[in-house]
Amino acid sequence: MLVNMLCISTIIPTAAMAASATSTNTSTDTKSTEAADTKTGAVSNIKAPELQVKSAVLMEASTGKILLSINSDEALPPASMSKMMTEYLVSDYVKQGKLKWDDVVTVSENAAAQIGSRVFLAAGDKHTVLDLYKAMAIGSANDASVALAEQIGGTEKDFVKLMNAKAKEFGMKTAHFANATGLNISDMPEASRPDDGKETIMSAMDTAILARHIVDDHPDFSDVTSIQSFKFRPTDKDPVVNWNWMLESNSSITNFKAYAYPGLDGLKTGHTAAAKQCFTGTAERNGMRLISVVMGAETEAERFKQTKKVLDYGFDNFEVKQIIGAKSAVSGLATIPVVKGAATEVPVVTDAAVNVVVPKGTEPKNVTYTVAQSDEAARTAPIAASKALGTITYTYKNDSIAQDQVTTVNLIAAEPVEKGSWLRLFFRSIGDLFGDLFDSVKNMF
Repeated sequence: MLVNMLCISTIIPTAAMAASATSTNTSTDTKSTEAADTKTGAVSNIKAPELQVKSAVLMEASTGKILLSINSDEALPPASMSKMMTEYLVSDYVKQGKLKWDDVVTVSENAAAQIGSRVFLAAGDKHTVLDLYKAMAIGSANDASVALAEQIGGTEKDFVKLMNAKAKEFGMKTAHFANATGLNISDMPEASRPDDGKETIMSAMDTAILARHIVDDHPDFSDVTSIQSFKFRPTDKDPVVNWNWMLESNSSITNFKAYAYPGLDGLKTGHTAAAKQCFTGTAERNGMRLISVVMGAETEAERFKQTKKVLDYGFDNFEVKQIIGAKSAVSGLATIPVVKGAATEVPVVTDAAVNVVVPKGTEPKNVTYTVAQSDEAARTAPIAASKALGTITYTYKNDSIAQDQVTTVNLIAAEPVEKGSWLRLFFRSIGDLFGDLFDSVKNMF
């Protein structure tokens, strides 16, 4: 529990940026994930591109700042972009040790019965988790996706429950998953169709939120998503080719080099008759990673052309600047009081870096912060190094960016504090008592 809002007035050490203080703004960084403009989301004073899509969004990955938003909150069929949730859960199970990349999966009849993009699995086939994951992420294989879903959930229906629970945890407001693939319900094997009959839907904003979790929680995602092609079976005549034409590595591939985009290494395409052509892309340049989503483009090529416009808008007009680094002391806030400690206060530092997106060529000058220290119970010794003792919230305002960027990080103990001995605490309390009496007498005259 955080109490005791402190009013700080100081210079924030951010590459020689001056900042004033405030104690009125206690918002968290969730505000930075809202669109700047309800119609286009365009940042003020910077012209947004004209797009031929149903919806689109552009997000800076490290801050979650939305730089472009076009109809981004409308729930639409995402087609195979919904496989990103399947990818996330598989990667997460591996990360948690619940699954291994070299575990062998036995293909079920339900997985083998999938239509659309697939690697033609047969019931009883055995493949590793990694090979199935590659088939799903690179070739958008529906049969591989379901095989992985059943390996984790037991059944595809039970895996879908995990998908929807994770979407809720991520704050994806419109997302609903009907299956592990993004297929229309009518294209699923009848026995595995959802009981409620609700189709898979997801807004561009929710898709970007999901993509950001992949980028943040599984930063090795591009080890697979950037693969141009691979043979699923050594005996296969043709390789599985990545549906993502924009991979930077495609610059030397004749059929794709016109679409190759510098820095682009993921993430997922999607197409059904209902969804039309969709693409979630991510690219990194000069330390800034952008996530773009376009939905409802008319042709396969057009989804990549529209994505280029979105990403160019971001890279041409914005950059990321650091307000304060991780494990850094805050100017004007050297310590936080300690209760019943050998010391009466402890030096504190930030537990994470704070970044903001700024118009290219500018510095984040108008930065303020507020501090909320934890209650006495949390600040009572003994205190271990790195224990959270409060939070600091930074707010960045810029006339060229329509919405404030607000980020909250923990303030943690820079060193341990031992519990004070009873004798030390006794004499300290006597000293505090006489100090209070002296102040009372002084105030009488």
